[in-house]
Amino acid sequence: MRAICSITALLQEERQGLGAADSHAEIRIGSQHYDEQSSQCRVMSIVEAFNYETRPSITCKQLPWVRDENTADVKRNVNCDLYEKKEGKTYRGKVSQTQSGHTCQQWWSKFPHDHRWTPSAENGLELNYCRNPDGDGIGPWCYTTDPERRFETCNIPRCEDEVCITCNGEDYRGQVDHTETGLECQRWDQQYPHQHIYQPEKYPDKSLDDNYCRNPDASPVPWCYTTDPAVERQNCKIRQCEKVPQRLARHSYTTHCFRGRGEDYRGKVNETTSGIPCQRWDAQQPHQHPFYPKTYECKGLEENYCRNPDGSEAPWCFTSVPEMRTALCLQIKRCADDIEAEDCYHENGKNYRGVVRKTRKGIICQKWSVNTPHRTKINPTTYPDANLTENYCRNPDGDQHGP
Repeated sequence: MRAICSITALLQEERQGLGAADSHAEIRIGSQHYDEQSSQCRVMSIVEAFNYETRPSITCKQLPWVRDENTADVKRNVNCDLYEKKEGKTYRGKVSQTQSGHTCQQWWSKFPHDHRWTPSAENGLELNYCRNPDGDGIGPWCYTTDPERRFETCNIPRCEDEVCITCNGEDYRGQVDHTETGLECQRWDQQYPHQHIYQPEKYPDKSLDDNYCRNPDASPVPWCYTTDPAVERQNCKIRQCEKVPQRLARHSYTTHCFRGRGEDYRGKVNETTSGIPCQRWDAQQPHQHPFYPKTYECKGLEENYCRNPDGSEAPWCFTSVPEMRTALCLQIKRCADDIEAEDCYHENGKNYRGVVRKTRKGIICQKWSVNTPHRTKINPTTYPDANLTENYCRNPDGDQHGP
């Protein structure tokens, strides 16, 4: 269990909006109890955090340190982020047999085995379900109903052993949160210790949840930024599925046109817009690249056909000309049912009033009237004549690159 928090900062924040006489906040971390009013420390064998609340009534509310459950109440602000490290200790399933088939003893019962655990809402010791109240490294366990066998581990697989990835793992949505060398992953919504561009609100389709391994940039395998200041990012150890599951019928595959950014284009155009032949995907000459067909087996990297394995704005390829590494294949038309409107603009597009609301990379635009996730001085009030409605693309400041 980890608390990313400065005690001083937490107490200072709790003072905001409260009179000095009314200010009281406390936090227990590790084995010590910090109490602002009494300024005393005493040994405790508990880990707890409290949030001082004044509405609707004055109360000291315990934070249960759980992130993913419906009853979770996690304290978050610029100085503090309290959450539970995801191990077998948080397992809340209903397996009630050990790995050798013994039935688990009820946690409230002291027979046939006496023990020190008392069920509570926090520790999840329900009925006779396998749990891990002491954080055993082997995983969830239980006392058994066999008088000759006191306790035993349950046959519950670890998350990293239970899941596997297909292709390069872009669609992986599991809960592995450590790298291949064992480093803990940095949360995607944090910029420390490593600053990065992959903020969850900017990439809503990438499922950048918590600190789970993901693949938002079409790398060969899922990865994450690490909590080690000396190591920015590392790949995660998630096994490849032995048998690639049969995909559902991909009605989105196209051969004569492309939709969206063309990631599902499977046609046979094999030259760039200007007519330069494409390099074969399984070749490393004249250009070396990481897009091996076997690594990206679901990307359709056949022959030297135009494809879009990395989420670029349209199908592309490496060219057969040493002086030109890549080029788009814009002679491939966009499918008629994918054209939102016949939108175009004149000059720098300052008078554009269309309804396009995505960038070239397919990222949804932020509404002009709000300041999240980005704060800006350009809004309907400061530019009343620019028609800054909804989140439509506009060019209020006359940028030379257009809307």
